[in-house]
Amino acid sequence: MIPQRLFLTKGVGKHKEKLTSFEAALRNAGIAPFNIVRVSSILPPGARILSKTKGIARLSPGEVVHAVMAESSTNEPHRLIAAAIGVAVPSDRSQYGYLSEYHSYGETEVRAGDKAEDLAAQMLATTLGVPFDPDISYDERKEIWKISTKIVKTMNTTQTAIGDKYGLWTTVIAAAVLMP
Repeated sequence: MIPQRLFLTKGVGKHKEKLTSFEAALRNAGIAPFNIVRVSSILPPGARILSKTKGIARLSPGEVVHAVMAESSTNEPHRLIAAAIGVAVPSDRSQYGYLSEYHSYGETEVRAGDKAEDLAAQMLATTLGVPFDPDISYDERKEIWKISTKIVKTMNTTQTAIGDKYGLWTTVIAAAVLMP
């Protein structure tokens, strides 16, 4: 099975139980009714990225779906958490791209999203033989990748949250859901 489509989603949940906060995050992301199998980070060749609404509409409750998922949880009051999925699409759509999962503490949505995007782009760049210096800034690397014409697009979806002030479990997820 090679997935032909995918969609990106994200969510946040809070509850006194960690597992239930995860379930609430899945509900917030719209993917709780599915049986999720976590997979590694390959964007299949030619896969189309759908909107979340269109992607969910193609699925049925109880269906087994594959997803690249990032998750972070805390019960520490006021702790900033993040979960992000980065996407790197090659110019040659017959080649595979990369999806990266990234989770962190204390990083803003923009910073965590940029890191996830950068990770996906780095993995694709090394596969395609695009030279890059890991010590230069992400913005500089992004320009090099654009100039190389081998990487056509990068993007991310990121969810952040601040730990509940009363110590409830707070969970964030970001996912790329793969479909036939």
